[in-house]
Amino acid sequence: MVEALNQLRDQIDSVDQQLLSLLQQRINLVHKVGEVKTEHGLPIYDPSREAAMLAKRRGEAESKGVPPQLIEDVLRRVMRESYTSEKDAGFKTINPDLGDVVVIGGHGALGKVFVNMFQLSGYNVKVMGRNDWERADEFFAGAGLVVVSVPIKTTEQIIRQLSTLPENCVLCDLTSVKARPLKAMLDTHKGPVVGLHPMFGPDVPSLAKQAVVYVNGRGEQHYQWLLQQMAIWGARIFPVSAEKHDEAMTLIQSLRHFTSFAYGRHLAELDADLKLLLDLSSPIYRLELAMVGRLFAQNAELYADIIMASNDSVGMIERYYQHFGQLVELIKAGDREGFINNFAEVSDWFGEYSQTFLAESRSLLQQANDNRQG
Repeated sequence: MVEALNQLRDQIDSVDQQLLSLLQQRINLVHKVGEVKTEHGLPIYDPSREAAMLAKRRGEAESKGVPPQLIEDVLRRVMRESYTSEKDAGFKTINPDLGDVVVIGGHGALGKVFVNMFQLSGYNVKVMGRNDWERADEFFAGAGLVVVSVPIKTTEQIIRQLSTLPENCVLCDLTSVKARPLKAMLDTHKGPVVGLHPMFGPDVPSLAKQAVVYVNGRGEQHYQWLLQQMAIWGARIFPVSAEKHDEAMTLIQSLRHFTSFAYGRHLAELDADLKLLLDLSSPIYRLELAMVGRLFAQNAELYADIIMASNDSVGMIERYYQHFGQLVELIKAGDREGFINNFAEVSDWFGEYSQTFLAESRSLLQQANDNRQG
């Protein structure tokens, strides 16, 4: 039995080595694809090509008796690596006559991401830190784009120091609130103004499929090149008003981060046995716990600024607190019928999205289970 098992394992090892060789060939081809895309200014992420390729591979897998989801899972992971590899080839410079790109706060985590992307795109990038303001005129003299990437609490203060920018220079910020910074930019600078909010953290391997929100301030025709440049990086660009953006962020960021903070605080107060929780957890709880733990592995000041970004954020948290209290009273009363009725109302509100989220979460949960050790 042992000999037969070892022979089969040897054959599996041989197949795995062949897979490695094929992956190496694919990565080499991806590098060549990246060079062609750079030359012609094509985005590294092509959703129609990706969808068509996955559909074709799924069909081929099914005809060979291979589970279609298996090949899709493998290819999606391979493509994620491919996007990172393509990035290394650089990107076409959309606006070669721009002048300097000045990133204020470019030594910070998110600022570094944009410094790197602009450099990969062939722009002359200057990084301006807190000790460089005595040389501000030197930094801004040839600037075609100034990017403000500083903490929320200092964003407006920094913007108000930018009244001497060249008239045609594009001014933008990367802050997670938009209305007040946008107003500050419009009041301070008479040239083109756009508010940006990258909906990702600094640890992303590439910008492929990442969302970037933009809010028009002034002179949209003068910063179209910037939107095109980010699209070439693979980002998905979403226009929205400052008011709509900030309203959405009270739910997407402020409330969501606050609930994670509160749950983490609760676990710490209980001195919960994290190892036991993980050992006994289902994949979905492991993911939820991972997202809470992820928060506390990052910068406390950043999340304090996000959660307390505006009175609207605080108001949304208060409304959640009220709704939470109402549901607690329902549970205390043992009102099972009331719980079921509330559940049904929310289910109806989600509509078809609930089935979409169920399908999306299924693959995430399977991956979380696959990653378990021991």
